[in-house]
Amino acid sequence: MKIREAAYKYYFYFMQERMNMFWKKNVDSISKYTDDPILAKHKFTNVYRASDRVSQYLIKNVIYNSENVFDEKDVILRIIIFKIFNKIETWEYLENKLGAVSVKSFDVDKLSQVLSERRITEPIFSAAYMMTGIHERYSQYTSKHESWLRMVKQEIINEKRIDKIIKAKSLEEVYKILRECAFIGDFLAFQYAVDLNYSTVIDFDENSFVKAGIGAIRGIKKCFIEIGKFSFEDCIKYTQDNLSRYQEEFGYTGFENLWGREPKLIDLQNCFCETDKYLRVKLPELQVDNTRIKQKFTTSKGPIDFYFPPKWNINHYLQKCNTKNTEGLTLF
Repeated sequence: MKIREAAYKYYFYFMQERMNMFWKKNVDSISKYTDDPILAKHKFTNVYRASDRVSQYLIKNVIYNSENVFDEKDVILRIIIFKIFNKIETWEYLENKLGAVSVKSFDVDKLSQVLSERRITEPIFSAAYMMTGIHERYSQYTSKHESWLRMVKQEIINEKRIDKIIKAKSLEEVYKILRECAFIGDFLAFQYAVDLNYSTVIDFDENSFVKAGIGAIRGIKKCFIEIGKFSFEDCIKYTQDNLSRYQEEFGYTGFENLWGREPKLIDLQNCFCETDKYLRVKLPELQVDNTRIKQKFTTSKGPIDFYFPPKWNINHYLQKCNTKNTEGLTLF
């Protein structure tokens, strides 16, 4: 494989500058996070996927909910239902209306009715992922949300894929189990597998498997001139293997990781997607499909009490911070 240096260097620049923004926003208590006009104007995710607002809510409120004790099957179902809509407001609306989501309480008719009422006034799906609701097996249902819920009931609960996930021996096996389901393609299957791995139900090496999404593939095509016999996933692994080398070569050695936790393959995959977005403005001549960044940066919706999967062993650093910035974002 051969890198395109003019583009690839911005991958490492993005990682460093976006991480600097994270630390400034959540630790240094300052109002200006970056001098980069592109990063200041447009919306970019964090370097660490688990640091983003929706992932934080998933980890703290859906998986590690202190008010209820859920068994392994419930945890898997809760993660999948949350991720289908990937929208905090939709999840809270459902639980406020129908109570805690669990296998025992999972009633497609009730859930579908409540969501039909909700979508009259508010969107119920996040715009972050392209979610299809068309499959011949569920063609009799008129709404996308009911098709998804019927799929979950039939293919994940009734066909016992929950049990298969619990017994899985690798992250790739979890991905393959999810990939068998209608509506769940390569990208979603990998994303869901990573979300499930945040829980205590499964615990696999996050560097053992990766799947490049459409956005990451665009970024890889911009950062590599040609990859020969290698796959897009190989490019992500190559970047991980040579991270410090290229940080030094391109002059971005100031990257401060997440309390000793180096970026995993899922994080590096996401950074290729974000680099693609960044390069649409920085190097517009490198056109690969989309040519503009659709989402603008907006101010925070409120404080985030950060909490990471306990098995990562970094939450004690949050407790030591005990600091609050001018927007009210709290590290505890």
